[in-house]
Amino acid sequence: MVKHPQFHFQDNSSPIIEELIGIHDHALMVALAIYSLVLYLLTHTLTENLSSSTVDAQEMV
Repeated sequence: MVKHPQFHFQDNSSPIIEELIGIHDHALMVALAIYSLVLYLLTHTLTENLSSSTVDAQEMV
């Protein structure tokens, strides 16, 4: 995987930029956690609805 030094980016010129990069990294981690939670809940909900519909259909027969 390519890392920041391999892109030949300019070095951080101030502590503020270093903090901004840190905040950006944390914000991406929070966004990833929220995305994962929503995906899990969506999958769980759809699976439960599908299995309960299947059980209802089997009971009718």
